[in-house]
Amino acid sequence: MMRAWILPMLLALCGSVAATGLFFGGSPGTAAALLLVFVLLASVNSPLIFPRSIGGLEAQRRSSVDGRPVVFWRPGCTYCLRLRIRLGRSARQLYWVNIWRDPAGAAAVRAANDGNETVPTVVVDGQPHTNPDPAWVRTTALPRVKKR
Repeated sequence: MMRAWILPMLLALCGSVAATGLFFGGSPGTAAALLLVFVLLASVNSPLIFPRSIGGLEAQRRSSVDGRPVVFWRPGCTYCLRLRIRLGRSARQLYWVNIWRDPAGAAAVRAANDGNETVPTVVVDGQPHTNPDPAWVRTTALPRVKKR
């Protein structure tokens, strides 16, 4: 788990060092703007943005039981981030699988995308959809979730 925080911590640290240098160099406005950019980059790359990932096999098992879509993603993917942000709170209704941490998830993505690890790949009712429009996921995939 600690490894997931290395990049965000490095971004925050580098931003702090650069902003401190600018601040003491006489540019407090630029220092504040630069620090804000680095903090935003750190938060976007942190594990806080995405719901907790589970294994690919476990996600597929759970999806077959309750009908929730499975999203295969990887850190640093701008399309995955776009999907996550545009789904908002409803993103927690999906099962998220980090393909860099789960070999079975990466294999499922390669099987669905002609050997490529193209993400996000959203699996709805056993059918993979590569890089779907977030509006489609919200209107088509999420209503399929069975109510408990």
